[in-house]
Amino acid sequence: MPTLQRITSPARYQMILLTLLVLFSPLGIDIYLPALPLISETFHVEHALAKYTITVFLFSMGLGQLFAGPLADRYGRRTVALGGIILYCLSSLMAWQAHNIEWMLTARLMQGFGACATSVAAFATVRDVFGADKSGRMISYLNGAICFIPALAPILGSYLTQAFSWRANFSFMVGYSLVAGAFIWRVMTETNPATEEDKQRPTFQMERYWSVIKNPVFLFHASLCMLAMAVILSYVTSAPLVLMERLGLSMNSFTFWFGINAALNIVACMTAPKIMDKLGTHRAIILGIILLGIAGALMVLLSGQQSALRFMLPIFISSIGFAWVLGASAGKALAPFGDRAGIAAALLGLLQMSGSGFIVMAIQSLDVTPYWHITIQMWLLLPGLAILFSPIGKKWHQWVLEP
Repeated sequence: MPTLQRITSPARYQMILLTLLVLFSPLGIDIYLPALPLISETFHVEHALAKYTITVFLFSMGLGQLFAGPLADRYGRRTVALGGIILYCLSSLMAWQAHNIEWMLTARLMQGFGACATSVAAFATVRDVFGADKSGRMISYLNGAICFIPALAPILGSYLTQAFSWRANFSFMVGYSLVAGAFIWRVMTETNPATEEDKQRPTFQMERYWSVIKNPVFLFHASLCMLAMAVILSYVTSAPLVLMERLGLSMNSFTFWFGINAALNIVACMTAPKIMDKLGTHRAIILGIILLGIAGALMVLLSGQQSALRFMLPIFISSIGFAWVLGASAGKALAPFGDRAGIAAALLGLLQMSGSGFIVMAIQSLDVTPYWHITIQMWLLLPGLAILFSPIGKKWHQWVLEP
């Protein structure tokens, strides 16, 4: 049995490294949200087309997982992380100097591939370093760190947009890539537990993907992660339309409400590990889904009242449910895999990004109001309660973990 190589960086650097890696994704979405209306005006396109810059980013971030995962298992987490940072930096430069929506969409497509590489490297490293038992708790802490971006990025993005232009947001992404990349290059060490024999196998093997997908523990918990992510994605894409266009809020007011929710999400994610310790991951997921169901009901009941508070109150409740579901479910989805942690993290990311994006677009095609759009996303998790209470669901949740 190969000995698992642990990270040799000082302990205080571990969470810093992982946090720097996972922040590429939310930074690529949240910082320029207040600038979406200006991007529409600059390129003379409808707001709906400007929102595709978010969808394209998420699509490529999800699709890229299929390649980043095996590459991380074959060539190492550090190599894939640095490659993703370089691609992210170059594509941010492309977006900064884009002169039409087609050029912008191309840049965002490439940027998503870069972000997916850093994300896969981060979550595979979590599984390498902290093992099966502690991964869920560490993922919750990382999710809490990720939520700092929705809290702070729109504030920064609003300032950059008003003081300079919307292009300044992508200049910031370039700067972040350079700083984070230098730190990762200098400090990050390899944690990949694969043996030399493992590395000699073909990089892309369908059976390795299939061995993860057919695992019922992974499939069930990854599906919960996907549906929970769809709730957040539906909120992120709908909030600018509801708050700024329908309710007439200013860019600063939009940033205020967006930041409050992000701050609440931070608290929820940071306290989720304690909730899991006290109640167990099974109960934490159940309570999280129940909160999402309640939030959906409130969204419908308050939809006739046109105010920011009535729109955001259900979102506040859903943020707590989201944190509990995602933290516990993500850890459980990755738990059965050791040397395939890269592929498992990649497939989990694929479902979270591309899968949730597909669900959101499918619901959007129903031509429902933003309120019903978000509500439907929340209620899609409710059938999971029946599975969680069933004997088979309890068996999946208590699966014997691979060391």
